[in-house]
Amino acid sequence: MNRDLTRRSFLTGALLAPWLSLVGQSARSEMELPAGLEWGPAQPFSFDGLRQQAQRLATQPYQAPSIRHADLLDRIDYDAHLEIQCRPEAALWRQGDGPYPVRFFHLGRLFPLPVKIYAVQAGTAREVRYSSRMFTFGKADFAAALPDDLGFAGFRVLHSRTEERDWLAFLGASYFRSAGELDQYGISARGIAIDTALPSAEEFPRFTQFWLEPTADPHTILIHALLEGPSLTGAYRIRATRQERVTMDIEAVLFFRATISRLGVAPLTSMFWFSETNHQPGWDWRPEVHDSDGLALWTGAGERIWRPLNNPPFVQISSFLDHNPRGFGLSQRDRQFENYQDDRVFYERRPTLWVEPLEPWGEGAVQLIEIPTNYEMNDNIVAYWAPNSSVQAGATQTFRYRLHWVADEPADPPLGQVIATRMGWTTIPKTPPRPVHRIWFALDFAGGPLEHLDSQAPVQLVASAKRGILRSLNAFQVVGGRRWRGNFELELEGGEPVDLRAYLRLGDQALSETWLYPLIPHSSS
Repeated sequence: MNRDLTRRSFLTGALLAPWLSLVGQSARSEMELPAGLEWGPAQPFSFDGLRQQAQRLATQPYQAPSIRHADLLDRIDYDAHLEIQCRPEAALWRQGDGPYPVRFFHLGRLFPLPVKIYAVQAGTAREVRYSSRMFTFGKADFAAALPDDLGFAGFRVLHSRTEERDWLAFLGASYFRSAGELDQYGISARGIAIDTALPSAEEFPRFTQFWLEPTADPHTILIHALLEGPSLTGAYRIRATRQERVTMDIEAVLFFRATISRLGVAPLTSMFWFSETNHQPGWDWRPEVHDSDGLALWTGAGERIWRPLNNPPFVQISSFLDHNPRGFGLSQRDRQFENYQDDRVFYERRPTLWVEPLEPWGEGAVQLIEIPTNYEMNDNIVAYWAPNSSVQAGATQTFRYRLHWVADEPADPPLGQVIATRMGWTTIPKTPPRPVHRIWFALDFAGGPLEHLDSQAPVQLVASAKRGILRSLNAFQVVGGRRWRGNFELELEGGEPVDLRAYLRLGDQALSETWLYPLIPHSSS
């Protein structure tokens, strides 16, 4: 059985998580033990104690986890995992004695390493102990023979006691995600990213223990987590709130066992296969397939930037240098069903995930990693904050930020947004063959001050290219709507990638965010 963990194999498994089931229940104010759950002994708990535990672990050699009962777990493949359901009576907080019911994930081939889960009340924690009696196994009844010290793969948080739908899930390594305000899973977040897209293997630290705690706010669950990996340990406090929108306030205290070449803070992981920008006939029957269609940036200087995503022919790393960024996120801006035509997975409802620093982050860069893919089950997009400060063994760093699982990224300041990027070979009538070194771009903008402009307003498209020649720049209001379109032609010089930049302007006033695009000529031919 191959146990090598690669980004592709792990993320393929993580993408399957929305179709796996779960529910909840917990301890009352006196740690009353409800029927249906088995509990460990009471023990004191605090975030300060968790931080001290993580700090102690960082001074000790890393102990790689071993997979117990590996042969049996390997038989629990995707289809078998679907058969395994957590019983409603074996749920945490199912009787309203906590903010939301919580259900547990069973171990299996895709997620073979167990986590410990505790319920916390008034500074006292008790472990929720795994038992096969907590699950129904269906056709996977062979898994019922697993021992009662197995552990869980993760957990989900449901909307309410009367709804089976969940809005938050933690499953695999340090991955977690929310269905957001549009109630559809898509993009994922991680506790931390280490050495992503380097020649050396990427490291995937794990949340190994969770402590779930009610708060005074009935809409909020407090999640504490211990992070463990070869290069670092961490204590996490995550305050997750669901009302109209889902937000998570995160405090991450990291203790480094080893020097790290590339640290990714607040990492986001998504999927982009094709859109109106790079769709080619014969790939798929749908017009677009992606969980996110662009990287949105709000720089420390106040500039708003939109970078459409690519599915490049090679791993592509883009860095956006900044000082104290105001925010960044991977967005799903196209919200029209007609542009996806998929009535099973509803890509138009996938959440935008926006990162808002809650303190100054100093010098660094938002880095975007784009990995080639030819299949929608492969998460191939990563974005995170990379601090400029070096990360040395023995150091401690703390990061505080807020995650917004929303339909749209924050709109302040209100500028026009890029809503589509289209390109193709320039067509020149009566001049065959077409010039393959000349490419036509059509950028659509909408919203902000563009909503109120007269169609005859002298709007300009301001564009630049680091190499090549730009021609035929113009901007106009699209017939029948409030969208504005900017067109230009690029004449290529050589076959190297070309960085492009454009925005709309009226007089001295910028009307839109800035569009950035790295054209890879040979991927378009």
